[in-house]
Amino acid sequence: MTSAIPTSKNSLDDANKLPLQNGRQDGIEKASERIRARLLHNGASFLANDNISEYIEPDELQELQSEVADRLRDLLNTLVIDIDNDHNTEETAERVARMYIQEVFKGRYQRQPRVTSFPNVKQLDEIYTVGPITVRSACSHHLVPIMGHCWIGIKPGTTVIGLSKFARVADWVFSRPHIQEEAVMILADEIERLCEPQGLGIILKAQHYCMKLRGVKEAHTSMVNSVVRGDFRHDPSLKQEFFELVRQQETALVR
Repeated sequence: MTSAIPTSKNSLDDANKLPLQNGRQDGIEKASERIRARLLHNGASFLANDNISEYIEPDELQELQSEVADRLRDLLNTLVIDIDNDHNTEETAERVARMYIQEVFKGRYQRQPRVTSFPNVKQLDEIYTVGPITVRSACSHHLVPIMGHCWIGIKPGTTVIGLSKFARVADWVFSRPHIQEEAVMILADEIERLCEPQGLGIILKAQHYCMKLRGVKEAHTSMVNSVVRGDFRHDPSLKQEFFELVRQQETALVR
């Protein structure tokens, strides 16, 4: 006889006491419940913008996707949509579940893309910028799109990474539910970890569909924020150079 985990804290605490066998929580049917119990057992955070891939077994992602589709069918039924007879929505639950797990929120469930680093043999110390990098995310509050671009400025340290890797890491970070202010900080943390630059700057400019599609319905409003670390923070001339390079890249795009 199997047991499920109710949502109460006491029940979740009880589930943490269940024995782990081959990475699975014994006696738990649903993938989401096993993964949650595993996270709690290890004291790991699973906020909306966390990556939890370390606690998911390979065969569980498809299981989780099927479970999400079941819950989405419940949602559509609760919205009083006749998914049994409406040819437009009869497979919507499966499509949306696949979109969440494999695309829009893949940065939660997949490990970071492999990033090859190289020693900075020539000891290069001139700054460079990469951008605009297209970013796509979703607002944590309403799960509607955030669309924009980011620029990454680097003053190299002892290690460098390929230019395309900045885009891959940015896509991985932004493919989660976010608020923009936190997203840019998480991206900065990952870039610092990967190449340990002497200086780092990131600018993110994005439009939020929680403002465009609903609420105030402000179609042209955007949000801009930045983070500067290391030499970019301590040397105003380097910080200014970074912002000027980004401005030049933007200007070149509109010509």
